[in-house]
Amino acid sequence: MAGARTPGSDRPVAAHSVVGIADLLAAKEMVIVCGSGGVGKTTIAASLAAEAVVHVGGRVLVLTVDPARRLANALGLQAFGNAETQIPAEAFSAAGVTPRGELWAAMLDTKAGWDELIHRHAPDPEIRDTVLANPLYQNITGRFVQSHDYIAMERLHEIHATGLYDLVIIDTPPSRNALDILDAPGRMMEFFGSRLLRWLTVPYRSRLFTAASKPFYQVADRVLGSRFLQDIAEFFVLFQTMEQGFIERAREVESLLSDQRTSFLVVSTLEAAPAHEAAFLATALRDRQLPLGGIVINRSMPTVLREPAVAKAAGKLRKAAQAGALADDLGRLLSADAVVVRGVLTEVADRFHDIAMVAAREAERRSELERLAPFTVTAPSLEHDIHDLRGLLELGDHLWG
Repeated sequence: MAGARTPGSDRPVAAHSVVGIADLLAAKEMVIVCGSGGVGKTTIAASLAAEAVVHVGGRVLVLTVDPARRLANALGLQAFGNAETQIPAEAFSAAGVTPRGELWAAMLDTKAGWDELIHRHAPDPEIRDTVLANPLYQNITGRFVQSHDYIAMERLHEIHATGLYDLVIIDTPPSRNALDILDAPGRMMEFFGSRLLRWLTVPYRSRLFTAASKPFYQVADRVLGSRFLQDIAEFFVLFQTMEQGFIERAREVESLLSDQRTSFLVVSTLEAAPAHEAAFLATALRDRQLPLGGIVINRSMPTVLREPAVAKAAGKLRKAAQAGALADDLGRLLSADAVVVRGVLTEVADRFHDIAMVAAREAERRSELERLAPFTVTAPSLEHDIHDLRGLLELGDHLWG
Protein backbone atom coordinates (compact mmCIF):
# COMPACT_ATOMS: atom_id res chain seq x y z
CA MET A 1 0.00 0.00 0.00
CA ALA A 2 1.43 3.38 -0.94
CA GLY A 3 2.06 5.96 1.72
CA ALA A 4 4.60 7.67 3.94
CA ARG A 5 6.48 5.66 6.55
CA THR A 6 6.52 6.24 10.26
CA PRO A 7 10.00 7.23 11.50
CA GLY A 8 11.81 4.17 12.81
CA SER A 9 9.20 1.78 11.43
CA ASP A 10 8.77 -0.32 8.30
CA ARG A 11 5.02 0.12 8.50
CA PRO A 12 3.48 2.55 5.95
CA VAL A 13 0.99 5.18 7.00
CA ALA A 14 -2.28 4.97 5.09
CA ALA A 15 -2.62 7.57 2.35
CA HIS A 16 -6.30 6.82 1.63
CA SER A 17 -9.39 5.47 3.32
CA VAL A 18 -9.51 1.96 4.72
CA VAL A 19 -11.27 -0.39 2.30
CA GLY A 20 -10.08 -3.82 3.41
CA ILE A 21 -7.97 -5.86 5.80
CA ALA A 22 -4.69 -4.86 4.15
CA ASP A 23 -5.44 -1.16 4.53
CA LEU A 24 -6.74 -1.59 8.05
CA LEU A 25 -3.67 -3.39 9.38
CA ALA A 26 -1.36 -0.87 7.71
CA ALA A 27 -3.25 2.20 8.92
CA LYS A 28 -4.07 1.35 12.56
CA GLU A 29 -2.04 0.86 15.72
CA MET A 30 -4.66 -1.20 17.58
CA VAL A 31 -7.21 -3.64 16.20
CA ILE A 32 -9.74 -5.08 18.65
CA VAL A 33 -11.21 -8.38 17.45
CA CYS A 34 -14.62 -8.96 19.03
CA GLY A 35 -17.78 -11.01 18.62
CA SER A 36 -19.72 -13.79 20.30
CA GLY A 37 -18.07 -16.94 21.58
CA GLY A 38 -17.23 -19.83 19.27
CA VAL A 39 -16.88 -17.84 16.03
CA GLY A 40 -13.08 -18.18 15.78
CA LYS A 41 -11.94 -14.82 17.17
CA THR A 42 -8.68 -16.20 18.55
CA THR A 43 -7.65 -17.89 15.31
CA ILE A 44 -8.68 -14.87 13.23
CA ALA A 45 -6.67 -12.52 15.49
CA ALA A 46 -3.54 -14.69 15.28
CA SER A 47 -3.97 -15.09 11.53
CA LEU A 48 -4.27 -11.34 10.98
CA ALA A 49 -1.18 -10.71 13.09
CA ALA A 50 0.83 -13.21 11.03
CA GLU A 51 -0.38 -11.63 7.78
CA ALA A 52 0.57 -8.15 9.01
CA VAL A 53 4.10 -9.32 9.80
CA VAL A 54 4.51 -10.88 6.36
CA HIS A 55 2.93 -8.14 4.23
CA VAL A 56 3.16 -4.90 6.24
CA GLY A 57 6.16 -5.26 8.55
CA GLY A 58 7.02 -3.64 11.87
CA ARG A 59 6.64 -5.16 15.33
CA VAL A 60 3.23 -6.81 15.69
CA LEU A 61 1.77 -8.19 18.92
CA VAL A 62 -1.25 -10.47 19.20
CA LEU A 63 -2.75 -10.55 22.69
CA THR A 64 -5.00 -13.58 23.03
CA VAL A 65 -7.26 -14.96 25.73
CA ASP A 66 -7.05 -18.54 24.48
CA PRO A 67 -4.98 -20.78 26.78
CA ALA A 68 -5.14 -23.74 24.40
CA ARG A 69 -1.77 -25.31 23.63
CA ARG A 70 -2.74 -25.71 19.98
CA LEU A 71 -2.49 -21.94 19.50
CA ALA A 72 0.97 -21.86 21.08
CA ASN A 73 2.00 -24.70 18.78
CA ALA A 74 0.56 -22.90 15.76
CA LEU A 75 2.71 -19.91 16.60
CA GLY A 76 5.81 -22.07 17.04
CA LEU A 77 5.93 -21.79 20.83
CA GLN A 78 5.94 -24.39 23.57
CA ALA A 79 3.83 -22.08 25.73
CA PHE A 80 3.33 -18.39 26.39
CA GLY A 81 1.85 -16.22 29.11
CA ASN A 82 1.26 -12.65 30.27
CA ALA A 83 4.71 -11.50 29.13
CA GLU A 84 5.18 -10.92 25.40
CA THR A 85 7.13 -13.66 23.61
CA GLN A 86 8.60 -13.38 20.13
CA ILE A 87 7.63 -15.99 17.56
CA PRO A 88 10.83 -17.58 16.23
CA ALA A 89 11.84 -16.73 12.68
CA GLU A 90 12.15 -20.45 12.01
CA ALA A 91 8.36 -20.75 12.23
CA PHE A 92 8.00 -18.43 9.24
CA SER A 93 10.73 -20.23 7.32
CA ALA A 94 8.95 -23.53 7.94
CA ALA A 95 5.78 -21.95 6.53
CA GLY A 96 7.66 -20.95 3.37
CA VAL A 97 7.52 -17.17 3.85
CA THR A 98 9.95 -14.37 4.69
CA PRO A 99 8.46 -11.86 7.15
CA ARG A 100 9.02 -8.13 6.84
CA GLY A 101 8.66 -7.64 10.60
CA GLU A 102 8.46 -9.40 13.97
CA LEU A 103 5.56 -11.31 15.47
CA TRP A 104 5.08 -11.34 19.24
CA ALA A 105 2.38 -13.06 21.29
CA ALA A 106 1.01 -12.86 24.82
CA MET A 107 -1.86 -14.55 26.62
CA LEU A 108 -4.15 -12.57 28.88
CA ASP A 109 -3.64 -13.65 32.50
CA THR A 110 -6.39 -12.14 34.63
CA LYS A 111 -4.72 -12.86 37.98
CA ALA A 112 -1.38 -11.43 36.87
CA GLY A 113 -3.18 -8.43 35.39
CA TRP A 114 -4.93 -7.64 38.68
CA ASP A 115 -1.68 -8.05 40.60
CA GLU A 116 -0.03 -5.53 38.29
CA LEU A 117 -2.92 -3.10 38.78
CA ILE A 118 -2.60 -3.32 42.55
CA HIS A 119 1.15 -2.71 42.33
CA ARG A 120 0.54 0.29 40.07
CA HIS A 121 -2.26 2.00 41.99
CA ALA A 122 -1.54 1.18 45.65
CA PRO A 123 -0.53 4.39 47.50
CA ASP A 124 2.17 2.61 49.50
CA PRO A 125 3.79 -0.85 49.84
CA GLU A 126 1.88 -1.65 53.05
CA ILE A 127 -1.55 -1.27 51.42
CA ARG A 128 -0.33 -3.12 48.34
CA ASP A 129 0.83 -6.11 50.37
CA THR A 130 -2.31 -6.11 52.52
CA VAL A 131 -4.60 -6.19 49.50
CA LEU A 132 -2.62 -8.94 47.81
CA ALA A 133 -2.62 -10.99 51.02
CA ASN A 134 -6.38 -10.62 51.60
CA PRO A 135 -7.87 -14.16 51.66
CA LEU A 136 -10.71 -13.18 49.34
CA TYR A 137 -8.61 -11.16 46.89
CA GLN A 138 -8.34 -13.83 44.18
CA ASN A 139 -11.98 -14.88 44.45
CA ILE A 140 -13.30 -11.32 44.39
CA THR A 141 -11.19 -10.12 41.47
CA GLY A 142 -12.10 -13.22 39.50
CA ARG A 143 -15.76 -12.14 39.58
CA PHE A 144 -15.37 -8.39 39.81
CA VAL A 145 -17.29 -6.26 37.26
CA GLN A 146 -16.52 -8.42 34.23
CA SER A 147 -12.94 -8.79 35.44
CA HIS A 148 -11.60 -10.46 32.32
CA ASP A 149 -12.98 -7.73 30.05
CA TYR A 150 -11.58 -4.93 32.21
CA ILE A 151 -8.13 -6.51 32.44
CA ALA A 152 -8.10 -7.00 28.65
CA MET A 153 -8.66 -3.28 28.16
CA GLU A 154 -6.11 -2.40 30.84
CA ARG A 155 -3.54 -4.65 29.21
CA LEU A 156 -4.19 -3.07 25.82
CA HIS A 157 -3.66 0.39 27.30
CA GLU A 158 -0.49 -0.70 29.07
CA ILE A 159 1.01 -2.25 25.94
CA HIS A 160 0.10 0.72 23.77
CA ALA A 161 1.67 3.12 26.26
CA THR A 162 5.04 1.37 25.97
CA GLY A 163 5.29 2.28 22.29
CA LEU A 164 7.11 -0.99 21.61
CA TYR A 165 4.74 -2.23 18.93
CA ASP A 166 3.59 -0.80 15.62
CA LEU A 167 0.40 -2.85 15.70
CA VAL A 168 -1.41 -4.57 18.58
CA ILE A 169 -4.22 -7.02 17.81
CA ILE A 170 -6.30 -8.05 20.81
CA ASP A 171 -8.52 -11.12 20.90
CA THR A 172 -11.30 -10.12 23.27
CA PRO A 173 -12.64 -12.48 25.95
CA PRO A 174 -15.76 -14.52 25.20
CA SER A 175 -18.66 -12.62 26.78
CA ARG A 176 -22.26 -13.35 27.59
CA ASN A 177 -23.05 -9.90 26.21
CA ALA A 178 -21.32 -8.37 23.19
CA LEU A 179 -21.05 -5.01 24.96
CA ASP A 180 -19.21 -6.29 28.06
CA ILE A 181 -15.84 -5.42 26.57
CA LEU A 182 -16.99 -1.87 25.80
CA ASP A 183 -18.69 -1.31 29.14
CA ALA A 184 -15.89 -2.63 31.36
CA PRO A 185 -14.06 0.70 31.96
CA GLY A 186 -17.31 2.54 32.70
CA ARG A 187 -18.46 -0.17 35.09
CA MET A 188 -15.23 0.18 37.00
CA MET A 189 -15.93 3.89 37.46
CA GLU A 190 -19.54 3.17 38.44
CA PHE A 191 -18.44 0.65 41.03
CA PHE A 192 -16.48 3.19 43.06
CA GLY A 193 -19.60 5.32 43.40
CA SER A 194 -21.98 2.42 43.98
CA ARG A 195 -24.31 1.89 46.95
CA LEU A 196 -22.88 -1.62 47.38
CA LEU A 197 -19.38 -0.29 47.99
CA ARG A 198 -20.67 2.25 50.53
CA TRP A 199 -22.67 -0.47 52.30
CA LEU A 200 -19.61 -2.71 52.55
CA THR A 201 -17.26 -0.03 53.81
CA VAL A 202 -19.42 2.16 56.10
CA PRO A 203 -19.16 -0.25 59.07
CA TYR A 204 -15.41 0.22 59.06
CA ARG A 205 -15.61 4.00 58.76
CA SER A 206 -18.23 4.64 61.45
CA ARG A 207 -17.92 3.48 65.06
CA LEU A 208 -21.67 4.00 65.64
CA PHE A 209 -22.60 1.91 62.65
CA THR A 210 -20.10 -0.76 63.63
CA ALA A 211 -21.70 -1.10 67.06
CA ALA A 212 -25.20 -1.24 65.61
CA SER A 213 -24.33 -3.76 62.92
CA LYS A 214 -22.13 -6.02 65.04
CA PRO A 215 -24.94 -8.57 65.75
CA PHE A 216 -25.64 -8.84 62.01
CA TYR A 217 -21.99 -9.46 61.22
CA GLN A 218 -21.79 -12.08 63.96
CA VAL A 219 -24.77 -13.95 62.49
CA ALA A 220 -23.34 -13.62 58.96
CA ASP A 221 -19.98 -14.97 60.13
CA ARG A 222 -21.67 -18.02 61.66
CA VAL A 223 -23.52 -18.68 58.38
CA LEU A 224 -20.83 -17.75 55.86
CA GLY A 225 -17.68 -18.51 57.82
CA SER A 226 -15.46 -16.67 60.24
CA ARG A 227 -14.67 -13.04 59.25
CA PHE A 228 -16.30 -13.49 55.85
CA LEU A 229 -17.98 -10.06 55.63
CA GLN A 230 -15.17 -8.41 57.58
CA ASP A 231 -12.61 -9.67 55.08
CA ILE A 232 -14.73 -8.34 52.21
CA ALA A 233 -15.21 -4.95 53.87
CA GLU A 234 -11.54 -4.60 54.77
CA PHE A 235 -10.58 -5.45 51.21
CA PHE A 236 -12.81 -2.76 49.72
CA VAL A 237 -11.74 -0.16 52.27
CA LEU A 238 -8.20 -0.71 51.07
CA PHE A 239 -9.42 -0.82 47.46
CA GLN A 240 -10.97 2.63 47.85
CA THR A 241 -7.53 4.09 48.57
CA MET A 242 -6.73 3.32 44.92
CA GLU A 243 -9.96 4.82 43.57
CA GLN A 244 -8.45 7.83 41.85
CA GLY A 245 -5.87 5.79 39.98
CA PHE A 246 -8.44 3.28 38.77
CA ILE A 247 -10.88 5.97 37.64
CA GLU A 248 -8.22 7.94 35.77
CA ARG A 249 -7.00 4.79 34.04
CA ALA A 250 -10.55 3.74 33.10
CA ARG A 251 -11.10 7.14 31.47
CA GLU A 252 -7.86 6.76 29.54
CA VAL A 253 -8.96 3.32 28.35
CA GLU A 254 -12.32 4.71 27.16
CA SER A 255 -10.46 7.45 25.30
CA LEU A 256 -8.17 4.87 23.70
CA LEU A 257 -11.15 2.86 22.43
CA SER A 258 -12.47 5.87 20.51
CA ASP A 259 -9.05 6.98 19.21
CA GLN A 260 -8.68 7.05 15.42
CA ARG A 261 -5.59 4.86 15.75
CA THR A 262 -7.88 2.13 17.07
CA SER A 263 -10.30 0.01 15.05
CA PHE A 264 -12.75 -2.76 15.87
CA LEU A 265 -13.19 -5.91 13.79
CA VAL A 266 -16.36 -7.89 14.45
CA VAL A 267 -16.04 -11.63 13.77
CA SER A 268 -19.07 -13.79 13.10
CA THR A 269 -20.24 -16.92 11.39
CA LEU A 270 -23.43 -16.85 9.34
CA GLU A 271 -25.39 -18.98 11.77
CA ALA A 272 -28.44 -17.19 13.13
CA ALA A 273 -27.35 -16.43 16.71
CA PRO A 274 -23.74 -15.26 16.00
CA ALA A 275 -24.90 -13.17 13.03
CA HIS A 276 -27.56 -11.49 15.18
CA GLU A 277 -24.97 -10.77 17.87
CA ALA A 278 -22.56 -9.38 15.28
CA ALA A 279 -25.23 -7.05 13.89
CA PHE A 280 -26.08 -5.90 17.41
CA LEU A 281 -22.42 -5.23 18.21
CA ALA A 282 -21.73 -3.41 14.94
CA THR A 283 -24.75 -1.18 15.53
CA ALA A 284 -23.67 -0.50 19.12
CA LEU A 285 -20.17 0.49 17.97
CA ARG A 286 -21.67 2.91 15.47
CA ASP A 287 -24.09 4.36 18.04
CA ARG A 288 -21.22 4.90 20.49
CA GLN A 289 -19.15 6.50 17.74
CA LEU A 290 -16.45 3.87 18.13
CA PRO A 291 -14.37 3.07 15.04
CA LEU A 292 -15.75 -0.06 13.38
CA GLY A 293 -13.26 -1.15 10.74
CA GLY A 294 -15.08 -4.10 9.23
CA ILE A 295 -16.75 -7.47 9.72
CA VAL A 296 -15.03 -10.83 9.26
CA ILE A 297 -17.37 -13.64 8.22
CA ASN A 298 -15.76 -16.90 9.29
CA ARG A 299 -16.43 -20.47 8.14
CA SER A 300 -18.68 -19.38 5.29
CA MET A 301 -20.15 -21.84 2.80
CA PRO A 302 -18.97 -21.51 -0.83
CA THR A 303 -21.05 -19.03 -2.82
CA VAL A 304 -21.06 -21.46 -5.76
CA LEU A 305 -23.70 -23.49 -3.92
CA ARG A 306 -26.27 -20.80 -4.75
CA GLU A 307 -25.66 -20.84 -8.51
CA PRO A 308 -28.54 -22.27 -10.63
CA ALA A 309 -26.10 -24.35 -12.69
CA VAL A 310 -24.99 -26.20 -9.55
CA ALA A 311 -28.56 -27.05 -8.56
CA LYS A 312 -29.21 -28.22 -12.12
CA ALA A 313 -26.12 -30.45 -11.95
CA ALA A 314 -27.36 -31.98 -8.68
CA GLY A 315 -30.66 -32.84 -10.36
CA LYS A 316 -28.87 -34.47 -13.28
CA LEU A 317 -26.69 -36.44 -10.85
CA ARG A 318 -29.77 -37.93 -9.21
CA LYS A 319 -31.27 -38.97 -12.52
CA ALA A 320 -27.98 -40.48 -13.67
CA ALA A 321 -27.61 -42.39 -10.39
CA GLN A 322 -31.10 -43.85 -10.74
CA ALA A 323 -30.47 -44.84 -14.36
CA GLY A 324 -27.81 -47.27 -13.20
CA ALA A 325 -25.01 -46.84 -15.76
CA LEU A 326 -23.16 -44.19 -13.75
CA ALA A 327 -23.34 -46.24 -10.55
CA ASP A 328 -22.14 -49.34 -12.42
CA ASP A 329 -19.17 -47.50 -13.96
CA LEU A 330 -18.16 -45.91 -10.64
CA GLY A 331 -18.60 -49.22 -8.84
CA ARG A 332 -16.12 -50.89 -11.19
CA LEU A 333 -13.71 -47.94 -10.93
CA LEU A 334 -13.84 -47.92 -7.12
CA SER A 335 -14.16 -51.69 -6.68
CA ALA A 336 -17.40 -51.07 -4.82
CA ASP A 337 -20.89 -52.53 -4.97
CA ALA A 338 -22.91 -50.66 -7.63
CA VAL A 339 -26.02 -50.72 -5.43
CA VAL A 340 -24.12 -48.99 -2.61
CA VAL A 341 -22.65 -46.42 -5.02
CA ARG A 342 -26.13 -45.72 -6.41
CA GLY A 343 -27.43 -45.08 -2.89
CA VAL A 344 -24.56 -42.71 -2.10
CA LEU A 345 -25.02 -40.69 -5.29
CA THR A 346 -28.76 -40.42 -4.76
CA GLU A 347 -28.30 -39.28 -1.13
CA VAL A 348 -25.75 -36.63 -2.15
CA ALA A 349 -28.07 -35.29 -4.84
CA ASP A 350 -31.06 -35.24 -2.48
CA ARG A 351 -29.10 -33.50 0.28
CA PHE A 352 -27.96 -30.74 -2.04
CA HIS A 353 -31.35 -29.05 -1.76
CA ASP A 354 -30.91 -28.73 2.03
CA ILE A 355 -27.38 -27.39 1.61
CA ALA A 356 -28.54 -24.87 -0.97
CA MET A 357 -31.22 -23.65 1.44
CA VAL A 358 -28.60 -23.10 4.15
CA ALA A 359 -26.41 -21.24 1.66
CA ALA A 360 -29.36 -19.02 0.71
CA ARG A 361 -30.00 -18.13 4.37
CA GLU A 362 -26.30 -17.38 4.79
CA ALA A 363 -26.49 -15.02 1.81
CA GLU A 364 -29.35 -13.11 3.44
CA ARG A 365 -27.42 -12.73 6.72
CA ARG A 366 -24.27 -11.73 4.84
CA SER A 367 -26.22 -9.00 3.05
CA GLU A 368 -27.52 -7.69 6.38
CA LEU A 369 -24.00 -7.55 7.86
CA GLU A 370 -22.52 -5.91 4.76
CA ARG A 371 -24.81 -2.92 5.29
CA LEU A 372 -23.38 -2.29 8.77
CA ALA A 373 -19.63 -1.98 8.15
CA PRO A 374 -17.21 -0.22 5.80
CA PHE A 375 -16.19 -3.62 4.45
CA THR A 376 -16.68 -7.33 5.02
CA VAL A 377 -14.24 -10.16 4.31
CA THR A 378 -14.91 -13.87 4.23
CA ALA A 379 -12.95 -16.89 5.43
CA PRO A 380 -14.19 -20.30 4.26
CA SER A 381 -14.42 -23.47 6.31
CA LEU A 382 -10.98 -25.02 5.85
CA GLU A 383 -10.71 -28.74 5.24
CA HIS A 384 -8.25 -29.16 8.10
CA ASP A 385 -7.57 -27.84 11.59
CA ILE A 386 -5.04 -25.04 12.01
CA HIS A 387 -2.06 -26.41 13.91
CA ASP A 388 0.90 -24.36 12.66
CA LEU A 389 1.87 -20.97 11.27
CA ARG A 390 1.35 -22.23 7.73
CA GLY A 391 -2.32 -22.83 8.58
CA LEU A 392 -2.70 -19.36 10.09
CA LEU A 393 -1.22 -17.83 6.95
CA GLU A 394 -3.48 -19.93 4.72
CA LEU A 395 -6.49 -18.58 6.58
CA GLY A 396 -5.01 -15.08 6.46
CA ASP A 397 -4.60 -15.27 2.68
CA HIS A 398 -8.38 -15.61 2.34
CA LEU A 399 -8.85 -12.52 4.51
CA TRP A 400 -6.09 -10.49 2.89
CA GLY A 401 -7.42 -11.36 -0.60
